[in-house]
Amino acid sequence: MRTSIATVSLSGSLTEKLAAASRAGFGGVEIFENDLLASPLTPEEIRARCADLGLTIDLYQPMRDIEAVPEDEFARNLRRARHKFELMRRLGTDTVLVCSSVSPLALDDDALAAAQLSRLADLAQEFGVRVAYEALAWGRHVSTYDHAWSIVEAAGHPALGTCLDSFHILSRGSDPKGIEDIPGEKIFFLQLADAPLLAMDVLQWSRHYRCFPGQGGFDIAGLLQHVIRAAYDGPLSLEVFNDVFRQAEAGPTAVDARRSLLVLQESIGLAPLPEPVVPTGIAFVELVTPDAEPVSAVLGALGLTRTARHRSKPVDLWERGEARILVNTGPSARRDGTGLAAVGLESPDPAGAARRAEALLAPVLPRRRAPEDAPLDAVAAPDGTELFFCATDRPELPNWRTDFEVLETAETGVARIDHLALTQPWHHFDEAALFHSSVLGLNGQESVDVADPYGLFRSRAVTNSGGSVRIALAVGPAPTEAETRAQHIALATDDVVAAARRFRAAGGRLLPMPANYYDDLAARYEFTEGELATYRELGILYDRDAQGEFRHCYTQTVGRVFFELVQRDGGYQGYGAQNAPVRLAAQHAQRPLR
Repeated sequence: MRTSIATVSLSGSLTEKLAAASRAGFGGVEIFENDLLASPLTPEEIRARCADLGLTIDLYQPMRDIEAVPEDEFARNLRRARHKFELMRRLGTDTVLVCSSVSPLALDDDALAAAQLSRLADLAQEFGVRVAYEALAWGRHVSTYDHAWSIVEAAGHPALGTCLDSFHILSRGSDPKGIEDIPGEKIFFLQLADAPLLAMDVLQWSRHYRCFPGQGGFDIAGLLQHVIRAAYDGPLSLEVFNDVFRQAEAGPTAVDARRSLLVLQESIGLAPLPEPVVPTGIAFVELVTPDAEPVSAVLGALGLTRTARHRSKPVDLWERGEARILVNTGPSARRDGTGLAAVGLESPDPAGAARRAEALLAPVLPRRRAPEDAPLDAVAAPDGTELFFCATDRPELPNWRTDFEVLETAETGVARIDHLALTQPWHHFDEAALFHSSVLGLNGQESVDVADPYGLFRSRAVTNSGGSVRIALAVGPAPTEAETRAQHIALATDDVVAAARRFRAAGGRLLPMPANYYDDLAARYEFTEGELATYRELGILYDRDAQGEFRHCYTQTVGRVFFELVQRDGGYQGYGAQNAPVRLAAQHAQRPLR
């Protein structure tokens, strides 16, 4: 189906919004009145700009507080409408959104509302315009889609139809099945928006917390199925009011928006895409650094060995068991210290994974490589992290390890990378969650809010079904804090106490934890004699649930990266979230190593 986006969903000038929508692949736009009023372009110039960009203007909006008012007020409304219809003719669009009235002058009189909307449609028809009547969830007398439809039906005017908005329908808990009773030709427009499930005033909820389909808690796919069964044949359009999107760059937001519609259509069989190829493990993690010595010292203390060197690049491979970490000191190294730049994902079909990513608008990354280097497909995640699709143990496919010259054999011990924690730029958190679930096929878990000393820290994990790929996406309490917060790599071990002692004996520095934490731990759980004293000595944190136990400790931060040693016993699947506030406070008190 054709796709469209309201200009209010993007930031910037109207010109910037139109360009971003076009680049993202949208076929049309809704022109929001405030964007037009603030633009230096004439309606004719906006029309020409849209045509040049391959965009249709599918809707002009909004027209407010029109119906069910005293006659003198309605006369003034018709005068206002005549001006807007003339403007629409200049823009080259034929559909206007009329919201149900919130005016204190509006009367609770459906017959009057139908009669006045019919007269409005008479005037619209003279200009070749259709009127799409929408029930605002906070409308004074009309607040549900079925009520709005009953008024449209009673008016019986060919130039009057209804506009369905998923937020207004689902935020009120209305049953969308009734949409199937509306003739498809009378559904003039469809607007889609998701939202987190919140208990708050519906107007504030709408104005500040809408998001793209798949990023909230509404059943947008179910609603869309009802609309399709009603034989609606117009565009799927996004109308999202969101404080974050209004401050973020328009281009990436438009791509995120378009991706959400592709995934939505795929979910109900409207847009066949390449099948998801779920990663089966983490092949490697790549760190970039201007100085390899500090991070190399930490890796060595963790028991990893520098086993190989890239043939043509300043990149070392450190490994132990299946835990593999690349240390890159090339020109791309960060000046602010060590940072996590790339993740290699084991894939049963690397080429298929790349096709899926490209179909969902993930930027395919050009790779500078020597002719003999293995050709690997890579895409960029929303935070800029490079994701490589790998087949490490399949000799028939290109293997990244063949790019390295072996120096020595790795020791056994640390089995694998347990999970990664990637801090997202504050305005990319929801985009990152949708990207990892839709592009990579990972399952998103519920968001968790963690108390940081300087605000709330939000985290959401995505995993494959077996838990061999676990990525915790997080965003800090403020834009500046989120941009500088460290990423971390968690290494699995069968005995975290022994691993912590080895690390410390090798010169590694563990993150100390406050004594108050262990006093509280003693009150909550029973431990064997000496167990809690050992945890206190080494800075080991503890958690348990109905399935098992979790023990973990942290290294001090190197640049923008730190490491975690974790021991999972039983069926524990979490990440020790209740310990996060203590860890965050401890990290704030420490100066990172460079």
